[in-house]
Amino acid sequence: MEQRVDALKTHKTGDERQTEGEVFDKKTLLTIYDLMKGGFIDTIQFPISTGKEGNVFFATDEDGDPLAIKIFRTSTATFKSFGKYIEGDPRFKGIGGNRWKLIYAWTNKEFKNLQRYAEAGLPVPEPITFQQNCLLMEYIGNENGPAPQLKDVKLEEPTEMYDEVLSFIIDGWKDAHLVHGDLSEYNVLVLDGQPIMIDCGQAMTNDFFNAKDLLIRDIANINRFFKNRGADIIDSAKVLDEVLNGSDDDEEEEE
Repeated sequence: MEQRVDALKTHKTGDERQTEGEVFDKKTLLTIYDLMKGGFIDTIQFPISTGKEGNVFFATDEDGDPLAIKIFRTSTATFKSFGKYIEGDPRFKGIGGNRWKLIYAWTNKEFKNLQRYAEAGLPVPEPITFQQNCLLMEYIGNENGPAPQLKDVKLEEPTEMYDEVLSFIIDGWKDAHLVHGDLSEYNVLVLDGQPIMIDCGQAMTNDFFNAKDLLIRDIANINRFFKNRGADIIDSAKVLDEVLNGSDDDEEEEE
């Protein structure tokens, strides 16, 4: 087991080594070791995606089934811009500026956001567990590889896909009581023709003082993308009104 963890540090030279060095620091390696001892993961094999706050890797459990592990970087600079999403969240009161506390709170926050979305019936990766700066969740993909981002998918029926993604915003606000805050074609995967929302760490509860502004941004991002793809979009003001003032009965009539 120690050899498998140590092997994560032996990568190519150059930028790749620098990137992996930022992710697999000593504390992270110890956390991965604990997840292995706990029986949650058996191997970590290759990177699926690289983001501004962390990397996602393909992993397997003890039965060889696929998983995804998101490892948040522990560098100071990475999390400077994310503090407001922790300190302003009513669920995480009292988290100060301590770097490690902030990183661990962020991991906890994404796990809880995924739970809330999943419990509300929205398609997100199923959260499995988290520890320190590591989040273990369902792998979104198949034997051919990870599911592509929405931006890279050729849409046969763009309006239908638009309606599905728009429901993330509407149902997320009404049923999960969350606003994603960074929803775009980069944070939606498409598997077997169905969209799945990812990167939910910055999502805020809809009682957050700035929740409406985040909601407006999400609507604008989705409308911009799908308008460029030829979808029949709904005016942003009407979507906003539906989210804030529409009833469940109104939604059923529109459907």
